[in-house]
Order: sequence, then structure tokens, then C-alpha cells
Amino acid sequence: MRRVRVGFLLPHYSQKSRSFMPDVVRALGESGALVDVIHPVDGMVELSKVRVAHDLYVLRHTSGFSLSLAGALHQLGAAIANPYPVSAALRDKIIASRILQAAGIRTPATYVASHPDQLLPLLDLGPLVIKPYQGAGGHHVRIIRSPGELAEVNCGREPVFAQRYHANDGYDRKIYAIGGRLFGVKKVFPRRTEEEKHGEPFTLTPELREVAVSCGRAFGINLYGVDIIESEGAPYVVDMCSIPGFKGIPDAPRLLAQYFFAAAERAAQGEPPQISAALTVAASHAHV
Repeated sequence: MRRVRVGFLLPHYSQKSRSFMPDVVRALGESGALVDVIHPVDGMVELSKVRVAHDLYVLRHTSGFSLSLAGALHQLGAAIANPYPVSAALRDKIIASRILQAAGIRTPATYVASHPDQLLPLLDLGPLVIKPYQGAGGHHVRIIRSPGELAEVNCGREPVFAQRYHANDGYDRKIYAIGGRLFGVKKVFPRRTEEEKHGEPFTLTPELREVAVSCGRAFGINLYGVDIIESEGAPYVVDMCSIPGFKGIPDAPRLLAQYFFAAAERAAQGEPPQISAALTVAASHAHV
């Protein structure tokens, strides 16, 4: 039987990394797959020679050359977890927020401006959260409460992305989806220590489970992470990521290796790598 082949597009790769990806690569290889790290590259790439040489590609970070390479492979017919158009949309908070809102998912009121001072009238109704519209990992997120703080915001030529601030209990609810399985992890924000990055597992309520499933359904994927805050009894989706860090999930590398192996097998047979939305919804009610 032919062994499935999986290529990883990673922002960096080191066996000493704290990222889960080296463990996933190793576990996938031990399961019988042929695994290659395509990016980072050791040297120059001649684009005319880029070919689809793997049953499945895994795009870890949706930025830089790895994202562009995934786009080129997508145009050549490659199967990618998650699909390139979805990964690109989730990288852009303007696009992702509108898709979530159109799907009826509760998000904070969201605004985009070309300059921070255009948001000044919104402060009359309370604080705002300003974050990079193509950022990830919670970096450079600021709560703006006053005109003075707003005046200090500098996004350069990038759009200014803002959401209405909703006070919570000090914890983000992270919900991770791997296939049909959902995992909840509570994490403080901002997270400074490794322990805080791993957070504390919690049992999903039926409402939070349905919110998470709806987010996956909106993008047609079943591998993702959703950031939720609960304020005055209501959950708000504040961010969504294509392939997050999955920190805080017991045995995450093994679960991800199993997911990628099964997705590669489906792709090798000419089937979509992602299982159907119906199966994802059914499985989400069977696992927490």
C-alpha cells in the first residue's frame, strides 16, 4: 500500500521549539506517513518548479512566504489543511468578523477606520479593543479607554481594527476543534508565563459548544480555534484561528497527527480532506 505524504509549511522549525509541531511531525512519521518540512526553506526556490508533491499540506501560520506558497500550491490543485482561501480569510480580521456576523454568530460591535482619531466618538459609549487586523496570538492588543490612549495608537498605513470592549471574569474561553472533538481551555489575558499559556481545561456548556460548531460551519472547517469572552452571561466570539497552538489540550500532538493522517488518506483517494459538516456537528455532541 502506498504511504501517504504530508508536507508542512511552517514559519520556523526546530526540534528544540516549544511549539507542538515538531512532535506532530514526529508522531505522523511514526504512524507511517512520509513527512517533509517544506518551509522554512534552506535556499532559493524557483517558482516555476513548485509542484504538488504531497497528498496533504499543513499550513501552520498564515503569514509570510508560507502563506504565499500555500496559495501557489492551492492554485495547482493541492489539498491543504485548512484550505488556502479559508486560511487567508481567517488571517484578516475584517473578513473573518464579517463572515462570523453574517452567520449569526455574536461578536462585539466591530469597526474599521483608516486613522485612530476616526474612532474617537465611539469612546463616548465605552472602551474599545484595538488589535492588528492581521495579527495573531494576542500580540499588540490594547484596551483604549480615553482620547489620550487613542492618540497613542499607531497602525501606520494599516487599517485600524477595533471592537467594543466587554468586561469579563479575567479569562478567555479558548475552544479548540480537532475533527469532531471540541476542547475548552480557560486562559488569562495577557498570558506571560508558560503555565498561563497552557491554561486550565473546562467543560463546555451546550451554548458554547454550539457557538464553536457554528464558527466551524461558517468557514466549512473542523480544525480551528475560537476565542470567546463571556460578559454579563453572553458569549462573544472575539477571534478565530485556522490552526492555533492547541496549548492546554492533553495529548494534542497525537490527536493532530491522527487528524492529518486521516485527512491525507482522504485526499489521496480524491476526497476532501475535511470530514463533512454533518459529521462534525454530530461528533461535537459526543465529545467535550
